Amino acid sequence: MASAAEQLAANLNFASFSKATELKKRIWFTLGALVIYRLGTYIPLPGINADAFARAFEQQSQGVLGLFNMFSGGAVERLAIFALGIMPYISASIIIQLMTSVVPTLEQLKKDGEQGRKTINQYTRYGTVILATLQAYGIAAGLSGSGNIVNDPGWFFTMSAVITLVGGTMFLMWLGEQITARGIGNGISLIIFSGIVAALPTAIAQLLEAARTGAITTIILLVVLVSALALIGIVVFIERAQRKLLIQYPKRQVGNKMFQGDASHLPLKLNTAGVIPPIFASSLLLLPVTVANFAASSDVPGWLGLIIASLGRGQPLYLFIYASLIMFFAFFYTAIVFSPKDTADNLKKHGGFIPGIRPGERTASYIDYVLTRITLAGALYLVFVCLIPEMFMSNMGISVFLGGTSLLIMVSVTMDTVSQVQGHLFAQQYEGLVKKSKLRGGKRKR
Repeated sequence: MASAAEQLAANLNFASFSKATELKKRIWFTLGALVIYRLGTYIPLPGINADAFARAFEQQSQGVLGLFNMFSGGAVERLAIFALGIMPYISASIIIQLMTSVVPTLEQLKKDGEQGRKTINQYTRYGTVILATLQAYGIAAGLSGSGNIVNDPGWFFTMSAVITLVGGTMFLMWLGEQITARGIGNGISLIIFSGIVAALPTAIAQLLEAARTGAITTIILLVVLVSALALIGIVVFIERAQRKLLIQYPKRQVGNKMFQGDASHLPLKLNTAGVIPPIFASSLLLLPVTVANFAASSDVPGWLGLIIASLGRGQPLYLFIYASLIMFFAFFYTAIVFSPKDTADNLKKHGGFIPGIRPGERTASYIDYVLTRITLAGALYLVFVCLIPEMFMSNMGISVFLGGTSLLIMVSVTMDTVSQVQGHLFAQQYEGLVKKSKLRGGKRKR
């Protein structure tokens, strides 16, 4: 078995793609699905005055609309049928995960295995429909009351806009599930990733054009590019970082045979929360400012105008609150997705233990202690990666597509996708070695 594993590792390279028929089908399916998604971001919502909306969007492009536009692959900027993007599904997933921690019925479903996961996924779909409907109605009502953006405002436009936007979100949800099942995996993440990557060349071209016209100096351009490369290196290093806890299994007797105790590791990621903290922090911080900016300046009291000015991008108060929200959501989301108590119970059930730590409550407390310390390091890393680009964007007018959140998504999804591809290649190579060993065994018997 050891020699087979070594042979498998040696043969696992890019040359294996030529024989990976199933993997090539999955890759082509994924690419075709992403092309369909990109085409949908260019189909405009019916009944919209495109020029009027473009002028309105330009005024709010640095607010929450710019953030949503990034996640939707530019569909918000064009007010396309996929303008809501996949964010309602992500929000519904997070809400359901929150509820599994406080609702006993959902908590039990989470522990019921495959059938329970299917039920939770169905609840997530229902939640997606509800959230998408509310957001679509808010968009339709806001567009109808915003002047000349809608050609013929009224109930017919509102109903058609809601149906179109909700249908677009549900189609993207289905498309993401198909990529996960029939493609190379990570369907939802790949949809967001493709939207960001598609807009990246335009963002870089705008940066180079600004340097050519003298809007920014060549030194600043070099600083931005070097900083982006350095941040990518930091993200790759930290996203792969793990704290491995040694797990020991005692000796066991099966029949008359005594098996030696085995040892393994419990890997704890340094950044367990992923990209969720920056996404939620940006949304919560920019949403009130964007809503206030939509109102007429005469309707805004003086004290509220002062707060809005203090929460402008790049302002000290904005950076402080942004960093605080990232830290909060890093700990909050980690506590939701990883339960030290459940992990300790599973280890105890299978006879595993951490050397020097008593199984049960002591193990749960120790895992929670280690997880809290590494989550602090992960949260500080997220704050650093997100605040550095934020300063560049606020002071130099750099596109949001070059921000820390977009860099995190691009690097993380790329690493996950490469791991998925390697997993498919590994499985195929392993099956090939097993078949060869069986054929050799059969020939020897003959």
